[in-house]
Amino acid sequence: MNVVMIGAGYVGLVSGCCFSEFGANVCCVDVNEERVASLGRGEIPIYEPGLDALVAKNVEAGRLRFTTAIESAIPDADIIFIAVGTPTRRGDGHADLSYVYEAARNIAPLLKDYTVIVNKSTVPVGTARQVKRIIAETNPQAEFDVASNPEFLREGAAIADFMRPDRVVLGVESERAEKLLRELYRPINLIEAPILCTGLESAELTKYAANAFLATKISFINEISALCESVGADVHAVAKGMGLDGRIGRKFLHPGPGYGGSCFPKDTTALIRIAQENDISLRIVEAVIDVNDAQKARMVNKIKTMFNNDLAGKTIAVFGLTFKPETDDMRESPSIAILPPLMDKGVKVRAHDPKGIEQARSLLPETVEYFDDAYEAAKGADAIVLMTEWNQYRSLDLPRLLNDMKDNYFIDLRNVYEPKRMVDKGFRYTSVGR
Repeated sequence: MNVVMIGAGYVGLVSGCCFSEFGANVCCVDVNEERVASLGRGEIPIYEPGLDALVAKNVEAGRLRFTTAIESAIPDADIIFIAVGTPTRRGDGHADLSYVYEAARNIAPLLKDYTVIVNKSTVPVGTARQVKRIIAETNPQAEFDVASNPEFLREGAAIADFMRPDRVVLGVESERAEKLLRELYRPINLIEAPILCTGLESAELTKYAANAFLATKISFINEISALCESVGADVHAVAKGMGLDGRIGRKFLHPGPGYGGSCFPKDTTALIRIAQENDISLRIVEAVIDVNDAQKARMVNKIKTMFNNDLAGKTIAVFGLTFKPETDDMRESPSIAILPPLMDKGVKVRAHDPKGIEQARSLLPETVEYFDDAYEAAKGADAIVLMTEWNQYRSLDLPRLLNDMKDNYFIDLRNVYEPKRMVDKGFRYTSVGR
């Protein structure tokens, strides 16, 4: 089966690579000449564990290639995925669909035989029908179907999520399109992963609803963490007591500095805009966003309180900058919201992150100092702020840190360490919800 992936960014590259691992012949098309050239050299522009090896394997096997020449890829395609960016549009919070529609216009005149055009990008309800209209108007002779196949990939675990998914959602309107897509996803039937076939609108809304619900769980437990601090409860005990209820589940009940990344902030905002366009009020989702913003501000205040609001001249070593471990993604990371207000009060920041430093340089104040080694970052620091729970921060040499620091503050925004242990080691320790 010949598959074309329009867009070789995070979703397009991971999906295209995994389809080629399934045995399909995949061509990833991207307008970014530098990205295509680097991929051709075996250089992966994003950090995703295991992706470099999987790309190399399938390129060598001849099942995966990259090009900027869309005209060479489309005519022989059985299935074409549109996996371009849908960033939040400035000013109104809507998803910017210009790249999706441009892809549809570029695809249309090149279609030859029957082809299924699939929206893989996260797009508002109704986008698939707009893509169908654009293609039909641009090329009235084209024989095609449009489908929706939202992605549910977690950064840092994307390959496992693709190969062993909880489910695959297919929004289709014809048996022919459904049959072709089921054949493409046939390898996951071997592990009995469910394939859910729905209408176009239901598939489009499923992605937004799922992300909004996960964001809701995060904001909920973060609000509970604030209450726990006020009444003397332990948020971990509360979360465990909740999560053991099968109706609730344990996942995403982890307190922290707020959610970030490329999906939750963008998708919750877009879902609210979709609802507003249809005269529906999503008050819970609106509150989720407000709570998330408030949680980041609360972390700033937590750090200020630790120093009795005397921040001028203090040095903080920040461990972790990305919004989560196992990714280099800095988009909407809590560190972007938390560090600048502290620096405005005279704090000096010495930062370490295993993969995120390059992206952080363009998003954080230029006075941030970056270090390749966490222990070097901590030298002479008044405090350590653990911002992202990378595995290497879970087994730090605490006596070494304490010896190299100027003072002994440890502000654990991910609750990696046990409070009693940290106090016994000589730190003035604070965490979230405990």
